[in-house]
Amino acid sequence: MRQFLKTMVVVAASAGLLGGCANTYDPGQRALGGGAIGAGAGALIGGLAGGGTGALTGALIGGAVGAVGGVATTPTPRSPPPVYQDAPSPYRPYQY
Repeated sequence: MRQFLKTMVVVAASAGLLGGCANTYDPGQRALGGGAIGAGAGALIGGLAGGGTGALTGALIGGAVGAVGGVATTPTPRSPPPVYQDAPSPYRPYQY
């Protein structure tokens, strides 16, 4: 049981870390990130609640819900901040 719990903690932590690598404005990446987080959380909860088959079922359900949630919560893209070409330089050239 201890080994199983350690494995589930590592899986959940890995899913959380990998989920943070997604581009927030790309629905496909949001789906993958949400699916990874959902699968990790579902496996952890299902493993604690129902043993080995519960972990697989929880991972499948959590991954599906996380992927749908990731796509549904994708923000609309914002325009990038303006780039000023004539911005003053903070450094002045040395004057002789």
